[in-house]
Amino acid sequence: MSGEVVKAARVYRDLLKAVVKHIGKEDHKAHFIDFVKQEFRKNAPANSEKMNLARNYAYLLNSIHSHKDLLFSYNIAVDRTEEMKRVLNKSAASVGLRLPEVYES
Repeated sequence: MSGEVVKAARVYRDLLKAVVKHIGKEDHKAHFIDFVKQEFRKNAPANSEKMNLARNYAYLLNSIHSHKDLLFSYNIAVDRTEEMKRVLNKSAASVGLRLPEVYES
């Protein structure tokens, strides 16, 4: 029984993280998070089919986001300076550095 509870908690956490990251947690989108919380409280680890659906939905949200990023990165007609700045800042931060601010006059 406790193994099922641990699996349900992992699926619940992954699904909530995916919903918050890819859908958002603004006030007008809070009903998504509320729905996930309500469904897990109602049917916690009892239904393996629902656990599988929840796991698949979290995977779908993450995959769509990754696919969207890939499509955006391959589009050479779009100005990608902001994206490159974000990637460079992220890379520098991963080794404990900060890039200097560039001022244009």
